[in-house]
Amino acid sequence: MKTSGSAVWSGGIKDGKGAISTKSGALQAYPYGFASRFEGKPGTNPEELIGAAHAGCFTMALSLILGEAGLTAEQMDTTAEVTLDKQDDGFAITAVHLVLKAKIPGADQAKFEELTAKAKAGCPVSKLLKADITLDATLLA
Repeated sequence: MKTSGSAVWSGGIKDGKGAISTKSGALQAYPYGFASRFEGKPGTNPEELIGAAHAGCFTMALSLILGEAGLTAEQMDTTAEVTLDKQDDGFAITAVHLVLKAKIPGADQAKFEELTAKAKAGCPVSKLLKADITLDATLLA
């Protein structure tokens, strides 16, 4: 499978403007720029999109692994907190912190921890990132 995303940009780093699109059309010329990336202004940024992709990938991987264990989630909510740090040679994504809250009938804490660790290790986005990836997983009653 291959898919794609694209970006256009015009102007300098601080005064320039860009737009991000996805092949599916989920994002179509969605604005991004220096202000949305570093100053908290409206618009998106690459780190936010990586976070969404990582949360989605991990949650889907966990769904597969749960199914292989004979379990089905009633609800899973995952957030991926992405850290972008200044380094000597520029910026780098240095960490991703996955936060999962899940309601999985029939799962006990030990099995839940085993399966979430397996999903984190097997998620294609986790494999792609060279960042420190941590996971807080809460099994809801």
